[in-house]
Amino acid sequence: MTVTTAVPAPEAGTEHGDAKRRRRLALVASKGTLDGAYPVLILATTAASLGWEVGVFFTFYGLDIIHKKKHKKLKVSPLANPALPIPLPSLVGALPGMTAAATAMMKGWMKRSHMPRVEEFLEMARESGVRLYACSTTMGVMGIGPEDLLADAEIAGATAFLDFAAGADVSLFV
Repeated sequence: MTVTTAVPAPEAGTEHGDAKRRRRLALVASKGTLDGAYPVLILATTAASLGWEVGVFFTFYGLDIIHKKKHKKLKVSPLANPALPIPLPSLVGALPGMTAAATAMMKGWMKRSHMPRVEEFLEMARESGVRLYACSTTMGVMGIGPEDLLADAEIAGATAFLDFAAGADVSLFV
């Protein structure tokens, strides 16, 4: 576990294709749900596979994605989720067992599509050099300590991540 106070700015370059530096992707992950984790991890690992420098800033419930225990138990909420393929009245989504059913449905889609599980995506991200930043401010708000995070997670404040994002070619809040 490292605590990051500053992230070095990229070398000067004039164009995206400039050979002086790699492209850079800065992602902010604020949702700690299964359907919130996949877009972040797909984008991060894809960019890394293309040779990009990638940093993901996990904040608020997004910290669950890099939490040692919680990342294996992410869920999909059917309540007020208009994207579900089976339209459900809000009251039905609140019934016991509906979250488990929606989560199982999404996991089934991912498995049938041969998509890695969240744990596998996290391992791929770490192996490909994706930097996983845990927001130090919201760690305190959410009652999360350094010992609760995956070993490769770096603790960084918003200013450190903004330094990283300032040099990004692409910045996304997912």
